[in-house]
Amino acid sequence: MPKIKVFTAEHHDPWFNLATEDWLFKNFPDDHHVLFLWRNKPCIVIGRFQNPWNECDLTAMDRDGVVLARRQSGGGAVYHDLGNTNFTFMSPRETYDKDRNFSIITKALAKFGVTAEQSGRNDVLVEGRKVSGSAFRMAATRAFHHGTLLIDTDMEKLPGYLTPDKDKLKSKGIRSVASRVANLSEFNPNITHESLCDSIMEAFFETYGQRCEVEDLTIARLAKEPSLYATYETYADWQWRFGSTPQFAHPISSRFGWGGITLDFDVHEAIIRKVTVFSDALSVDFIEFLHSALPGTKYCIEEIKKVLHEGAKEFSTEKQAMAADVAALIEKEFA
Repeated sequence: MPKIKVFTAEHHDPWFNLATEDWLFKNFPDDHHVLFLWRNKPCIVIGRFQNPWNECDLTAMDRDGVVLARRQSGGGAVYHDLGNTNFTFMSPRETYDKDRNFSIITKALAKFGVTAEQSGRNDVLVEGRKVSGSAFRMAATRAFHHGTLLIDTDMEKLPGYLTPDKDKLKSKGIRSVASRVANLSEFNPNITHESLCDSIMEAFFETYGQRCEVEDLTIARLAKEPSLYATYETYADWQWRFGSTPQFAHPISSRFGWGGITLDFDVHEAIIRKVTVFSDALSVDFIEFLHSALPGTKYCIEEIKKVLHEGAKEFSTEKQAMAADVAALIEKEFA
């Protein structure tokens, strides 16, 4: 008979929850089937190979306190809040079966009178509308399948954080595919995070023909695991969230009183590798400054503005104003 474990999380920090998931995946015995149920405060979670500048409105997220997280698995960008329940199934690789996992989810929803079906895109649909999306990860001896379940998430937030100008960037990364979504509360208003978790756990126990104690992964318990804290620091780090971005190009153009300018950024691992500048401005030394000053800078507006401001101090007041114009142009593009 297979061995099973069920965990829940008391905290809502997305970096900590993703770190906990990763820690469980790497440290739990290979012969166990594991269910982990959790949810996050408002955040955007992007896939392993996605470009946050391409998928998210980072300015709006910063304004509203919505954090960015990057997971280990592939797939598209998703918005999480406390109206969204997350599930993770972990299994030995040789007995891994994502259809079995999907069956647990659909059985759990059936207990609320909600008829759900697995779709070809690894989603779960109710009446043709997406209520759950999944992503997957395989290792040498273990595999996991994690996904979301929309219960009562704030749908008005989705367009604001996940639909930037699609012509803004030409990227080598994976682009998200838009899909019609719905909250489960539309089909049964009595579904809550707590009741849905209970239903998923019951379906999990029924599937494996046995029960186990549900363990709550509290902050106090997890704080005693040094490897978990190290993983948390990785997930929270700017280098993982932004620096893991695939290479992409970003052209920016405008015209000012002193001339027109196009800056073509080549960005790799969130660092500006090269800037090609086209301009009809008369100030050759200023254009040469832009060519040489920006490569090696982090691709974030605060760092770019700092480099332009500090570098322009050697120029005249007029050229300092030109640097300020360029900084404002780039900041506008980031918005």
